Amino acid sequence: MKRASLFPSAIAALSLSACASGVSGEAAPSLAHRAVEGRFNVAPPSVVVTPPGPLPADLAGRLVRWDSDAAAAQQAFAAERGNAASLVSAAAGAPVASERWVVAQQAISRLIAARAPLTGALADIDRLYLDRSIDAAVDGLPDIYALRDRLADTASAQDAVIEALSRQLPE
Repeated sequence: MKRASLFPSAIAALSLSACASGVSGEAAPSLAHRAVEGRFNVAPPSVVVTPPGPLPADLAGRLVRWDSDAAAAQQAFAAERGNAASLVSAAAGAPVASERWVVAQQAISRLIAARAPLTGALADIDRLYLDRSIDAAVDGLPDIYALRDRLADTASAQDAVIEALSRQLPE
């Protein structure tokens, strides 16, 4: 019993002695700035970044061609979409590999083929964007990226249509 009461008082005495050691006449550390601390208070040098210029003339024609290819692909896709939707609806209850199911699958395949110029243009634009980025040729990158973004949105919408039609068919 005597030992148990000694333990807390020993811990208290040790902690108090640690606090009292700083009072023995030594000065507390100063919180003032040291000389070494001021040498890093230097503003970083300003970096001048030139904004991208206009699209180079040799690339403008390629972008126009890819844009027109994508527009033609979208028109072909829209023309095939109605036919594919009706054939898929007709095959909704048909068993896999039946005549109606095969005809519906072929219609979806024609829909995918109709968008080939769009996906080809998108791949070419991606390649151009990466090549120019690697070469640090920033002129025209905003125009390239804007077209790429627009074509990617169109391709994504077409993907959603194809996937919705494919889900209607039994697997």
